[in-house]
Order: sequence, then C-alpha cells, then structure tokens
Amino acid sequence: MINQVTLVGRMTKDPELRYTVEGKAVLNITLALNRHYRNTQGEMNADFVLCTLWNKTAENTAKYCEKGSIIGIIGKIQTRNYEDQTGKRVYVTEVLADSVKFMGGRPAEEKEPQPM
Repeated sequence: MINQVTLVGRMTKDPELRYTVEGKAVLNITLALNRHYRNTQGEMNADFVLCTLWNKTAENTAKYCEKGSIIGIIGKIQTRNYEDQTGKRVYVTEVLADSVKFMGGRPAEEKEPQPM
C-alpha cells in the first residue's frame, strides 16, 4: 500500500517546540493550504492540516520558521484516537512528516542587514 503525501503551505502560528519525557523533540504545526478554486462568493478557501515533526526536523523547523513561513512537507497520513478529560473519544488525522523543505527565507531576526 502507498501512504505518501506532499504539502506546501504556510504555518498558521509560531512553532512551539516540546520534548517528550524520553527527550525526543516534537513539534505540532498546522499548515494552511489554499484550494485551487473559488467558492460561490468568489473567495479562495483553505484547508488547515495538522502536521507532526520529530527530532532534528522538529528542532530545525522551530529554529528557522515562524508564522507565515512557507514550508513543504513529505510524509504520511496517520490516524489516532484518545479519550479526553471529559471521557469523550477524540479522533485525529495528521501528517507525520518524513522531511521538511523551507521554501522561504529565514525569520527577520536571523537575516543579515542589507547594505544601503
């Protein structure tokens, strides 16, 4: 079976890197992906896809990307479920990233000043 997805979109918020109790870096991000057609009001809709990045990929993405950064992700779709605090079953579909490509420049604070 084939389970591979390629996405290119904008990060919807600044990344918040976390670490598991075992010390593994994990980053959950949401990518906004524009659809290729307009709705009945003439507006472009977008899909918001949850993506999970691990280890060095997570650390580098948190270091070099910010809200609005355009990134490409190659990964696989994964589903999981858990019980929340109220006892309700929650189902999650996400993309588990195998690789990430930074499509834009570095964040503003990392850029070299341009000569005038």
